[in-house]
Amino acid sequence: MTTHAFTRAVTILAVGFLLLNAVLLAMINHFIWAAVCGVGAALTVAGWFRYRRAMAELAAARKEMKREVESIRDLLHTHRRD
Repeated sequence: MTTHAFTRAVTILAVGFLLLNAVLLAMINHFIWAAVCGVGAALTVAGWFRYRRAMAELAAARKEMKREVESIRDLLHTHRRD
């Protein structure tokens, strides 16, 4: 299982649990706690999207650093041959 699939599954589980709690709490007239659970579910989704964006930025930075290291390595090998 990939990290993306794992984090998506955990996020779906957490959001589902929070939304279920929100519905059940609303059914017994605990609207404030239901709203808290609903906000928690929304924050969980927002946090997951932020996490995915940060991981994508890290992957892009890692690729860029790898390209820079390769270019420096090629430059050093070229310099030694001369």
